[in-house]
Amino acid sequence: MELIRGLHNLREKHRGCVATIGNFDGVHLGHRQVLEQVKAKARELGLPSVVISFEPQPQEFFAGDKAPPRLTRFSEKYRLLQAEGIDRHLCLTFNDRLRAMSAEQFVDELLLRGLAVQHFVVGDDFRFGCDRSGDYSMLRETGEKHGFTVVNTATFFSEGERVSSTRVRNELMANHLDTAEQLLGRPYTVSGRVMHGQKLGRQLGVPTANVRMHRFPCPLRGVYAVEARLGGQIIQGVCNVGLRPTVGGQQPVLEVHLFEFDQDIYGQLMTVEFKQFIRAERKFDGLEQLKQQIFTDIDDVRAYFARTRS
Repeated sequence: MELIRGLHNLREKHRGCVATIGNFDGVHLGHRQVLEQVKAKARELGLPSVVISFEPQPQEFFAGDKAPPRLTRFSEKYRLLQAEGIDRHLCLTFNDRLRAMSAEQFVDELLLRGLAVQHFVVGDDFRFGCDRSGDYSMLRETGEKHGFTVVNTATFFSEGERVSSTRVRNELMANHLDTAEQLLGRPYTVSGRVMHGQKLGRQLGVPTANVRMHRFPCPLRGVYAVEARLGGQIIQGVCNVGLRPTVGGQQPVLEVHLFEFDQDIYGQLMTVEFKQFIRAERKFDGLEQLKQQIFTDIDDVRAYFARTRS
């Protein structure tokens, strides 16, 4: 899948496509319904399929640190869209210039002059342009005038409720991992490069692989039974997601103790699949109490995996 960063990197070869637009946070079943429509029309017309998204996401631009946790960071979103068979991913920088664009200017610069869209698929609640003045009706009228078609996708429902990134996020924050899996169409995972940490886990006898969350916190918080994928390996382990209050942590960290594993994996891409919530994160009265709880967590996680095998 070709990644195009910004309107300024669009070239003549990118003109003529079937496109859709949105945050696509989590690439859940509702998103995948949209993507299937895009791919089907692209095949019919013999054109490339394009997903347009934003970095940062508009809500993050406006709310800053008060924005809700992401389901997927950009690199994860890219890999999920690639796995869906999308041809191109156009990522627009959401900044003051883009925010101030009128709906008419947005259509002219992006859909007409930039991409020469032939068919545009949008969600049923899509709004765009300054003050969210553009909507589906405006797109239909513009398409009729300039020769491209526009369709909106019916809402995807699961158990009578709309499938949305917000709903998935709420289920994860409530540690309803099975429900989140149903809405995503796959288990919830977090991926990232293994980074050097404080080596505190090694000092306590439980070395951990650390994945920095950067400025995007995870919707999960606490201790979990997990399976980690490293290359072709799948390793069971116990994972803590949070701020590590006992040692005065300030930034969100995902750290995994992998069972029966002792390899140098710094810099490698690790994907962590969350299987079972074990307990909430809390502050302990010193490292010795923390160490005792970690070994209790390990026993609980081993017991969980033993039950799933029986």
